[in-house]
Amino acid sequence: MTENRYFGTDGIRGTFGTGVMTPAFVYRLGLAAGESLNHNNHEKPLFVVGRDTRVSGLTLQRALAAGLRDSGARVLDLGIIPTPGIAYLTRYVGATAGAVISASHNPAPENGIKFLNDQGMKLTPEQEALIEENLENIPGERVGLENESLGEPSPDLFEAYLQDLITAASGLDLRALRIVMDCSNGASWLAGPEVFRRLGANLVAIHTENDGQNINSNSGSEHLRCNPGTLANLVAKENADLAIAFDGDADRVILMDEKGNLIDGDQMLALLADRLHHKGQLLGDCLVTTVMANGALKQFAAEKGFELLLMPVGDKYVTEALLKIAQENEPNGKLGLGGEQSGHIVLLDENHRTGDGLRTALFIMKMLTETEGQTLSQLAGRIQKFNQLVASCNVASKPDLAELPGFQSRLARMREELPGLVQWNSRYSGTEPKYRLMLEADPRSTAAEVARVAWEVCELVQRLTDTPAGAKIEVLNVSQGGLMPRP
Repeated sequence: MTENRYFGTDGIRGTFGTGVMTPAFVYRLGLAAGESLNHNNHEKPLFVVGRDTRVSGLTLQRALAAGLRDSGARVLDLGIIPTPGIAYLTRYVGATAGAVISASHNPAPENGIKFLNDQGMKLTPEQEALIEENLENIPGERVGLENESLGEPSPDLFEAYLQDLITAASGLDLRALRIVMDCSNGASWLAGPEVFRRLGANLVAIHTENDGQNINSNSGSEHLRCNPGTLANLVAKENADLAIAFDGDADRVILMDEKGNLIDGDQMLALLADRLHHKGQLLGDCLVTTVMANGALKQFAAEKGFELLLMPVGDKYVTEALLKIAQENEPNGKLGLGGEQSGHIVLLDENHRTGDGLRTALFIMKMLTETEGQTLSQLAGRIQKFNQLVASCNVASKPDLAELPGFQSRLARMREELPGLVQWNSRYSGTEPKYRLMLEADPRSTAAEVARVAWEVCELVQRLTDTPAGAKIEVLNVSQGGLMPRP
């Protein structure tokens, strides 16, 4: 199959007002999607559509809804809602498909369109290819998009999503916990605080603005991973038991314990897998994650006696593996479990097929409160992460890494420079013009030594891809949180 022109690994993304993120293009995209995803020609197709808080979301949703309606579809407007809310409700109402207008953890000027099939999952490559094929055959533009309806208002469905979250946390009582919640000024701005307050939490909710200008700005899960100090200070000031941080569309979550330590996706996966395995509820007795997983997770799985399956980077690969496990094993009330370091965690059952930061956080809260007086640091202390760094740098182009002159030999030298190097992963991002390098080392190599090598490799990649000097490079200490400075 030929490579997609518009769809990346997580829908279509771009800077609002340019290229694929203009009302004209999104209208045509709506027409193409409506035609392509209508699998029943005898009934009117039904699409559920929602967005995060970006100011451009309203404009793009009007254009998308107009295109879908002109294709013959009925459109329900779910307003500002987490991406996993659209995934759940698409299946809940029996819709033809769902659509989310969001660029996740990316800055406010960017936006994106992601379609979900009738099972609340990402489209297949064949479906994306068909949309692109139909898109190319739609001529011209349509005027008056700024006056179009967003769709049929459906506030009852937002409440249905909240009730599903509360049902997942059946019996959970959070009255004994003081929780700081960072909503990233994003899609969780209302849903997150509302669910946790209904469950009794003594909540300090921050970054809950929905003006569309500051989503992910110095806030949210990705900011927390890079700059944990600010939230740690707030946790201490508020004498909080823990903190919870979501990304812009709330499909990711990162936690912080009462001591200011980060709890990322690897740790949450370990804790959830151990609990489900112990209760005989882990589907296939298998945890699915990616090759970027911390080595401590592999060691933990071996010690606890459940299987660990490593997939390529990308939540779609994790979900595909979980569905295969579900097909090969009788569910009988069990949960499929998989996810990534970023905090994108899938708790798969008949009604939930994608990662949900709120649902994940509630499952961890359930574990925490099972033992009276247990702190989050005690719970998370069951697994100690290995020293791991992830470097990320902007690139002007993405030529084959194997063909870059001298690049592979530079990677090979890393083992000589870092005697403690345990594993590494080198790749381009599937959603952004970036190169990423993960390095994991045992105590024979310090974090500073590993960071020096990461910086050098990123600078080499930028030179070899003709990236302008001074382009952004970040080296994240995944294990402890925080960015490593240039040596």
